[in-house]
Amino acid sequence: MDKLIEIFNYSFTYCTDFVLNCANILNLSYYEINFILFCLIYPILIFGSFGMFLIQKKRLNNLQRKIKKNI
Repeated sequence: MDKLIEIFNYSFTYCTDFVLNCANILNLSYYEINFILFCLIYPILIFGSFGMFLIQKKRLNNLQRKIKKNI
């Protein structure tokens, strides 16, 4: 259990340092970087991944239909 807590603490510290470094590099505040990451980029990636899943599923279904017609 202690190892798990240590991993979470390390991950939190790393992510916080990453956001702080991004804020310093881009000359923005910590809160602005958090907003950009978690309110803009993260939802775009989630919906983009879901959209890509739907596109790939449609392509796979079309390919399977073509294969069944040729048999």
